[in-house]
Amino acid sequence: MAVEKNYMYKSWWKILSVVLLIYTFTAGLLMKVPRLPALEETIRNLYFHVCMWFCMMILFTVSVVNAIRYLRTLDLKFDIYSRQYAVVGIIFGLLGYATGAIWMSYTWADPNNPAFQSFSAIAREPKLIGAAIALLIYFAYMVLRDSISDMDKKARVSAVYNIFAYAMLFPSIWILPRILPSLHPGKEGNPALNYGDIDSSMRMVFYPAVIGWTLLGVWITTLKIRLNILKEKKATA
Repeated sequence: MAVEKNYMYKSWWKILSVVLLIYTFTAGLLMKVPRLPALEETIRNLYFHVCMWFCMMILFTVSVVNAIRYLRTLDLKFDIYSRQYAVVGIIFGLLGYATGAIWMSYTWADPNNPAFQSFSAIAREPKLIGAAIALLIYFAYMVLRDSISDMDKKARVSAVYNIFAYAMLFPSIWILPRILPSLHPGKEGNPALNYGDIDSSMRMVFYPAVIGWTLLGVWITTLKIRLNILKEKKATA
C-alpha cells in the first residue's frame, strides 16, 4: 500500500497531463466557439497548434538551460538532458508546424485562385519561413552531434551550438515575422495571450491545454532520458 502511495505521489503530474489532455480534446472539440469570419470552426485548432508551440518553446528553454549547466559543470548527465529536451522540442515543433500549415490552408487560401497559386502565396508567409528556419537550425544540432565521435567534445560543441540555436529561435519565430508583412495573427502582440484575441470560454480550455501538452512533452523526455542513461550504463559495463 505504501509503495502505491509513493508511486501516486511521484506520478501526480503524469496523471494531471492525461486528465488535462482528455479535457482538451473533449472540450476543445465539443464546446461552442466563436464563429469568427474566415476562421469558423477551425479556431478549435488553437488548442493544438498554439499549445504545441508553447510546449516546444518551454522544452527548448529547458534544453538550453541544461546545456549551460553542462558547460559549467562538465557533467555528462546535463548533456543527455539537453539533447533529449531538444529532440522532443523538435517533435512538438514539427507537430505545431504541421497543424499550423493545415490551418492556414483552410483560412488563408483564396478559393477563387488555383490551388498552386494559393500555395505559392502562402509558402512566402514570413511566419512559416521563420518557423522552418528555426526547426532546420535544431535539425542541424542533431546532425552535428552525430558527426562527432568523441563524447566530451560532442557534449561541449553541442552545448555551445544549442545556445546559438536558442538565440536564433526568437528572431526567426517572434521578431522577423512581426517586422515583415504577415497574415499570421499577433503582429501587434502575442497571439492568444492578448485579452482581445480569445474569449473567456476558450481560455478555460487554452490554458489547461498548454499545461497538458507541456507535461506530456516533459513526460516523453524523462522516458527518453532514462532509456539513454540505461544505454550508456550498458555500453560502459
